[in-house]
Amino acid sequence: MTDHALDGYEISTDPARLDANLVHDWLSADTHWALGRTREMHDRALANSLNFGLYEESSGRQAAYARIVTDYATFAWLCDVYVCRDDRGKGLGTGLVEAIAAHLTPFGLSRLTLATKDAHGVYEKVGFRTLTAPEQWMTMGLIDPGPIGI
Repeated sequence: MTDHALDGYEISTDPARLDANLVHDWLSADTHWALGRTREMHDRALANSLNFGLYEESSGRQAAYARIVTDYATFAWLCDVYVCRDDRGKGLGTGLVEAIAAHLTPFGLSRLTLATKDAHGVYEKVGFRTLTAPEQWMTMGLIDPGPIGI
């Protein structure tokens, strides 16, 4: 998938375009959810996910990243959404998530989920909402038994 998205930027799922070093640096050093993530773990996550890069058209420079974990039939999880600090405030995160939702729509998935600590407003713009029946959802922390900051 290559989609001419926002003015001067394009979105692609081409793994050859993805700057894995840059994405690892972003996530492992500048996020609360992946702080300290090892390169080996990062590479394994990329290899087993559908990865989206957002690139500046004029230079090819990667400006954002997101990945999807999915079975392509019933369920998808949006994670590791990151917009480069220099490119924030331009609507790139919203545009990227809209493009991801459009890319997944033809698969007929029952749901696309995500977890966020502080970006609810960004995702609500695209159509995400809080769980209507959170008591039906469960989680098992195999390494980390609970949410960050609580």
